[in-house]
Amino acid sequence: MIVKIESEASMTDKLKKTLFWFIILQPLLDLDFLYRGKMATILPFTIPTIVRILGVLALAVLFAATRPKIKAWIWIYAGALVLYGGIHLWHMTSFKGIAGATYGYSTFGELFYLFRMVLPLVLIYVTQAVADEDLILRGLAIVSGLFSGTIVISNLFAVSLKSYETGTISGNIFTWFMGPLYGYSHSASKGFFYFTNTLSAILLMLAPIVFYLLIKKFSWKTALLALSQTLAMLEVGTKVALYGLLASLVVTLVLWLVHVWLLKNESFSWRPLVAMVAMLGIFAICYKVSPAVQRYEYEIYWAKSHDSSIARENALLARGLKKYQNSPAKLAAFEKDFLAKYYKKYALNKKFISKSYPYEKDPQFWIDMLNKPASYRLANRKVEQAMLDRVVEYNDSPLDKWLGIGYMRETNIFNLERDFVAQRYSLGIVGTVLYLVAYPAVIVCGGMAWLRRRERRTFYLSSLLFASCLILGASYMSGNVLDFPTSNLLLAFVDGGILAYIKKKAKR
Repeated sequence: MIVKIESEASMTDKLKKTLFWFIILQPLLDLDFLYRGKMATILPFTIPTIVRILGVLALAVLFAATRPKIKAWIWIYAGALVLYGGIHLWHMTSFKGIAGATYGYSTFGELFYLFRMVLPLVLIYVTQAVADEDLILRGLAIVSGLFSGTIVISNLFAVSLKSYETGTISGNIFTWFMGPLYGYSHSASKGFFYFTNTLSAILLMLAPIVFYLLIKKFSWKTALLALSQTLAMLEVGTKVALYGLLASLVVTLVLWLVHVWLLKNESFSWRPLVAMVAMLGIFAICYKVSPAVQRYEYEIYWAKSHDSSIARENALLARGLKKYQNSPAKLAAFEKDFLAKYYKKYALNKKFISKSYPYEKDPQFWIDMLNKPASYRLANRKVEQAMLDRVVEYNDSPLDKWLGIGYMRETNIFNLERDFVAQRYSLGIVGTVLYLVAYPAVIVCGGMAWLRRRERRTFYLSSLLFASCLILGASYMSGNVLDFPTSNLLLAFVDGGILAYIKKKAKR
């Protein structure tokens, strides 16, 4: 009996260590070069994807060794996922695209996506069973240091990759204060990481944890980590990171003071307060010259000036549409020719009009888009959703609402930058609920536990819940979070930490 207990304890310890190393490996698996050139095609899947699959499988095996009995609801949930997957793949076979377009669909690719979306769900379950406060905080602190430290140092030496274009930045954070030397696209930096939107959401989720550590465990190390986190969120150059930084600082500060003065389960200290105010000061100093604000101001200026600069093209379009209105073949030829010549003048994204939803196959859609104001045409998410709506309209299947049109199709048209909405198109309502319900459910569960039991009403749990809320908000605002392995696995780790903490407090 004693040997058995020691064996289980040893396996649990191995599981915790494996989980820790798997989590801190995530920033390294998000390096840009791993998704480019030969590194991306040397194997059937990218190297990071293979490592992540093997990592989660290893965690699952170790977990099974420590927990031989699997609860009935897990089998029911797994059965529901398998049943949905089979029906979803069957529905994909009846799709019809305009002019025979398949939008890059493949059954294998779709099946692999469904499998990949299960990985964070497995990680939530494993984490909630073994994680403790120390494991969660150490893991997330190192992840923050790797992400933010890389961004800050590479920005300082102006070797960082651009957030919005290819190539490296032209100037570092100090050049922001030297006047308009470079546009926002030449100064926004993402370190050496792959996808800007995903990176911004991850930084946003990590911010409350970092500021919690600054307040709770104030030292030069946590202060340096908080400074690095603050600078990185300014330098990445997205609105999600910029305004998320402000929200993280203010709300974390308010949460702390609530726990100090109202709940009376935290102690007050001037040092972390001064440090938090200093971070707010850095934000205030950099705000106006930050790439995110510069981009926003440029887009407003461009949209206002652009509508008045296409009067000649609008007149030419109106004459052509009127001239050929009774000749469908000539009208289509005119529309295609006009779009080929003038799409740039109307600020249509070349990738959208030539690859995502080619104008040659449906010129009328893009002609209708020309009549939208420039602010609409510049809003990528609106155009992305309009393309998907058109595809769904043409397919004309009532099952699309429930089973989706497929991830492969949705992402090959263009990966809609608004999570939950994107999955509604790719997976349908049923798939969205099955694969994504766990994330908001953890917040609801954690929030209810926080409200019901005084011993669970801690600054730690408040910070984890806030972090989870922030990344889900970012996923809806900018997308590319819940489908992307780096972000959804880190979110799963946080959510697992929330459930583990609730269980721990319940046992006391």
